[in-house]
Amino acid sequence: MDPETALLAQSAGVALVTLMTTDAWHRTRDGITQLWRRMQPHRAEAVAAELEATREDALAAGEADDQETLSELHLEWQGRLRRLLAAQPGAAVELRGLLDELDPRGSTGPVVTQHASASGQARIYQAGRDQHIAER
Repeated sequence: MDPETALLAQSAGVALVTLMTTDAWHRTRDGITQLWRRMQPHRAEAVAAELEATREDALAAGEADDQETLSELHLEWQGRLRRLLAAQPGAAVELRGLLDELDPRGSTGPVVTQHASASGQARIYQAGRDQHIAER
């Protein structure tokens, strides 16, 4: 799988789980289900059920501020979407269009999620874009 498609699956997984907890949920569910109906009709009903179950988990995790569970949900959907895109490369165009339509930020770019942990004397440097560090 090319890096652009892998990045699409990654950002779509995060966006999908994030949108599950917003007013855009019904449009999101319908759009993803329709995508599966066109690309893998035999899986569409199972995916619709998985979306509903994931939404319940995402809402509960959001209320509990459980970032670990939300990260797991992101990864689950990234994997599902990556497998769909690998099996049906034409789905990428439709998925991008759906994300652009649902993006409340007006499609300003991919969603970036960063997590880090350090121990001992370790240092962590994270940036969403450019980062300049001048240590001596």
